[in-house]
Amino acid sequence: MSTKLFDLNGKIALVTGASRGIGEEIAKLLAEQGAHVIVSSRKIDGCQAVADAINEAGGSAEAFACHIGEMAQIEAIFEHIKSTHGKLDILVNNAAANPYFGHILDTPVSAFDKTVDVNLRGYFYMSVEGAKLMRDNGGGAIVNTASINGLSPGPMQGIYSISKAAVISMTKSFAMECAEFNVRVNALLPGLTKTKFAGALFQQEEIYNSAIAQIPMHRHAEPQEMAGTVLYLVSDASSYVTGECVVVDGGFTI
Repeated sequence: MSTKLFDLNGKIALVTGASRGIGEEIAKLLAEQGAHVIVSSRKIDGCQAVADAINEAGGSAEAFACHIGEMAQIEAIFEHIKSTHGKLDILVNNAAANPYFGHILDTPVSAFDKTVDVNLRGYFYMSVEGAKLMRDNGGGAIVNTASINGLSPGPMQGIYSISKAAVISMTKSFAMECAEFNVRVNALLPGLTKTKFAGALFQQEEIYNSAIAQIPMHRHAEPQEMAGTVLYLVSDASSYVTGECVVVDGGFTI
């Protein structure tokens, strides 16, 4: 059952990595609150399934495939937004490269390049294009999905942790320089969350148990637990919140 928490009627929202997991839950919750959501990820079929579910539930959504590791595809989605909607109010950078799981000394160049291209360069240029469009239309809100690993690196997750630390720094830089345009930029730092993306962690009992022991509630989080924090950060209720990094770890928010 949907609950009206904030009024997002008339807002155009773009959520990347929205075909499943945390992104899907964010897209659905923003639509429940009245936003028109552009559901995006690399493959159109997954995007379309989420958009169809939103529309069938009474919301408003469309699907648009975009691999944020490819500059041409970033340009294409923003051209579509400009020509179809003329504005963008909300951008949630949630797409990420599947993490390399292994010792940092064994990191192949291909995994390094892929992670940086998507997790850092992709977020950067999505934010550049999104913030420009928001600036030209009076403001907006950007939320970057970082990770608790950006504060404390996870074992066997070296380049992923490094990229998420960079996302945290990037968030603060955009927040500082875009505030004058009424563009708020914040980051979500999920802890251990049960998604397909994080599957390797759940299969490694020793690493999983070690992570759980450090979480205040001693449990992992579910994707839907991330969506409410993002909703607050993009709503008018958080109009004075920018440059913040919100940790959601096992259902415990700091």
